[in-house]
Amino acid sequence: MMVITTPTGQIGHRLVQDLLDRDAPVRVIVRDPAALPPRVRERVETVPGSHGDPEVAAAAFAGAEAVFLVVPPDPQSADVEAHYVNFARVTCAAARAAGVRRLIAVSTLGRGIAEHAGHLSAALAMDEVFDGAGLPVRVLRLPFFMENLLHQAATLREHGAFFLANTADRPLRAVATADIAATAADLLLDPTWTGPGDVPVVSPDELSPSGMASVMSEALGRPIAFGQVGLDEYRSTMEGYGMSKAWAQGLTDMAAAQNEQDVYAVTPDTPRAPTDFRHWCTEVLTPALPA
Repeated sequence: MMVITTPTGQIGHRLVQDLLDRDAPVRVIVRDPAALPPRVRERVETVPGSHGDPEVAAAAFAGAEAVFLVVPPDPQSADVEAHYVNFARVTCAAARAAGVRRLIAVSTLGRGIAEHAGHLSAALAMDEVFDGAGLPVRVLRLPFFMENLLHQAATLREHGAFFLANTADRPLRAVATADIAATAADLLLDPTWTGPGDVPVVSPDELSPSGMASVMSEALGRPIAFGQVGLDEYRSTMEGYGMSKAWAQGLTDMAAAQNEQDVYAVTPDTPRAPTDFRHWCTEVLTPALPA
């Protein structure tokens, strides 16, 4: 049995479908089972609730061979690091008790590099829990998600622009969530690995936000501009959306680290995922922006 957390999220919904396509048995932890597509809901076991709840995690992990962990966002959290670490501790305790053989966790690139980096630092603090858990765990080390740009679909469609707090000409390594899901599925179903390990998943290209705008322009057949948002404006905008001061500050510190530190550095021999940004724009972004 494969247990998937956040099955309606950016990665989770793709991973669930990938596993079902491979005829794997799937159990999901989901706050609202009705949020699952009917074709998925009828083929998976569901455990209602949050995997940050020890009782829910224990029930979901019982009899499971492998678990996929994503820490869900909580924009109301007053302590970003505690939020990440709590999910890791609950997951590790439940996995040990249930005898889970494989744990796959979503985290970030930047181990040994990122400092005072908001959500990135919180994810790395979570990794320290995995380090001491004595579990067979593979940590997926990820950069910026290409799918984050879909949140600006309306702005792209109506104004021909997108905005980030990242420096226009500094490379911002990215990854497509389809590649993350495919990597996770392979690891969940592979019984041959043991012990801890890191698995970077990165695209084959390394574009700056300005470079992304150029590729978007070509893929969409119309000019797309990039605008950099100042960090103070970015933080206040997040708070204006209703986020807690701590969550907004964590996002701002993450953006600052992306601008000032090599948090997404990889070596030349790091394997590259198959999806480059141009392909993603053609296959994912363009259909999301109807004329």
